[in-house]
Amino acid sequence: MPYLIRLRKILLCNFIYYIFLILVLIISIFRINYKYISIYNSKMNNVEGIISNINIEDNKLTIKLHNKEDIIGIFYFKDNKDKKFIEKTLNLGDKILLKGEFSKVSNNKTKKLFNYRKYLERKGIYYQIKIDSIYILSKNNNIFYYIKDKIIKRCTNPYLKTFILGDTSKIDDNIKENYRNIGISHLFAISGMHITLLSSILLSILKKLKVRESYRYLLVGIFLILYLFLTGINPSVLRAVLFFIFFSINRLYYFYIKSTNIFIFILSISLLINPFFIYEVSFLYSFIISYSLIVLQEFINSNSNYFIKLFKTSLISFIVSLPITMYNFNSINLLSIIYNLFYVPLISIIIFPLSLISFIFNKLIIILNIFINILEFSTTIINKVDIFKFTFKTLPLGFYFIYYLVIIIFFRGLTTNNKKLTVLLVISLLIHYLIPYLDKNDYLLMIDVGQGDSILIHTNNKNILIDTGGIRSYSKKEYSIVKNTTIPLLKKKGIKKIDYLILTHGDYDHLGDTINLINNFKVKKILINSNKINNLEKNIIKNFSNIEIAKRNYYFKIGDAEFLQLNSNLDEENDSSLVFLVGINNKKILLMGDASIRSEKEILSNYNLSNIDILKAGHHGSRTSSSEKFIKEISPKLILISAGVNNKFNHPHKEVINLYKKYKIKYRITSKEGSIKINLKKE
Repeated sequence: MPYLIRLRKILLCNFIYYIFLILVLIISIFRINYKYISIYNSKMNNVEGIISNINIEDNKLTIKLHNKEDIIGIFYFKDNKDKKFIEKTLNLGDKILLKGEFSKVSNNKTKKLFNYRKYLERKGIYYQIKIDSIYILSKNNNIFYYIKDKIIKRCTNPYLKTFILGDTSKIDDNIKENYRNIGISHLFAISGMHITLLSSILLSILKKLKVRESYRYLLVGIFLILYLFLTGINPSVLRAVLFFIFFSINRLYYFYIKSTNIFIFILSISLLINPFFIYEVSFLYSFIISYSLIVLQEFINSNSNYFIKLFKTSLISFIVSLPITMYNFNSINLLSIIYNLFYVPLISIIIFPLSLISFIFNKLIIILNIFINILEFSTTIINKVDIFKFTFKTLPLGFYFIYYLVIIIFFRGLTTNNKKLTVLLVISLLIHYLIPYLDKNDYLLMIDVGQGDSILIHTNNKNILIDTGGIRSYSKKEYSIVKNTTIPLLKKKGIKKIDYLILTHGDYDHLGDTINLINNFKVKKILINSNKINNLEKNIIKNFSNIEIAKRNYYFKIGDAEFLQLNSNLDEENDSSLVFLVGINNKKILLMGDASIRSEKEILSNYNLSNIDILKAGHHGSRTSSSEKFIKEISPKLILISAGVNNKFNHPHKEVINLYKKYKIKYRITSKEGSIKINLKKE
């Protein structure tokens, strides 16, 4: 047909795809930077819409409501009766009315860490509602929501939900962390591998049924589009489905379009659908790895041995994803190249197909669970091997584009057997790894841990952490501040170990997350106070051997800093807090823990303190500390207060703040600023 010939000539022009991509990127930049004004505001008290997602976890219900603008609703069950009623009553597609309090999602105040507010805004969600009451206006009459609801309810096993719907939320957080640490977490995102296997099965069945080839591809294409919507237009699924559709068209109509051009076209279409995909790690992994495997297909197939081809695929995937991994997670595991040789076949050939079969024949979940247990147990053991794990400081974004130029040179050297070209990548990684050792800056970082304390003093590449904060609980689910804030923040700064962990006293909000820290990060020595050891401290002692009791006048020097412990054992936990006077670069810092007015009197009676540069206020700015006599005596230039937003204790107390104002002392509070960094440079 003449029009097909003309179309083929157009589609064979390479520059068309690049022009289209450039136009899409320009449009995407405008769309990303467009300031959207929400239809909701904090004065509203009700909204109606269609339920597009439901999640029930312990006593917490989260509803995503589809309206002109989507909104998140949160409700806490009073008892199991309420919970069971909601589970039986609400379904996807139901039209409901929610009444409650509207608010914007809380913003993350600690820079460079995961920002839930921005995450939701990129999905078009700007407000949430704290639900007081729910009214059903009409039940679902949409067949699509009906099917999705049935699939979700049938996916009782967390891995069924993962491999059928691309939802990993039900997999244990510690297990997910193991997968990420050993470099196999990409295997749990529905991607080209899964879509290829699924489409191959369907095409094979249709072929046996003697369905014509064009109809086979059409039917499978329609099925995959419906499946794409079931997964919520997941970016990696979108890429895989579009890939199948356009490769099918290319094959059936003999357009002979190059694979790389089809890939560029699919990338452009994906960004037109949602430009905010560019912020999603799964999108970046999916496209950069897939494109690299297409470009280097000849190199992969140069050897017919399955395991050599698998090794090459694993090596390429690892290398091209390095900049993305280092920017987002700050650590890599060199052994992940080897691990994938085992886990790719285990998941793609056994676990994923078994998940599909178990979804249809539910009784086979028993067999699936055997392999899941092997998977989880082996990754837990392997994750303990730390020798090939490396931490890299976060660099300005431009450096990661330079990395890709180096990676292109690396593969040029690999495919042409020019070893000199491959060395540049090794040198780049080595320099990146060593950058923190070249940075001699000293600083204090008060980490925003909510209602708790955690302060890092970094001096001459040595690190002293004072307290860890506690573990928060949301709807009976624990949230580790150390895992989600402290460790990611330290890694972004290129910090690889804590030389001293000072636990000022045995209260939960100061040392409650210590076990998570010592289990997930290198700690050399722990200091505790001399008061009676409580159960929290006993648990730490059981899990860590190098612990010392820091009595009054305990002294140590590290980097450019000198630490002197000033407090005595006063038989009460807060009163007996470790209080350290830190001298660093002609600056004096006084760290008070939860020390009280009684402790202040004890310290003033034994030490002549004056002209303190920085005071970490005792007990989160409570009226039980910071007496006028103490503040007047030490005369601090700056006071730091660690307190949670809207905390139930109303810390810091007004009387204390008024006292600081009376003596015209500057103060900074984590509840208002988030994590606070102060440079302690040599003068």
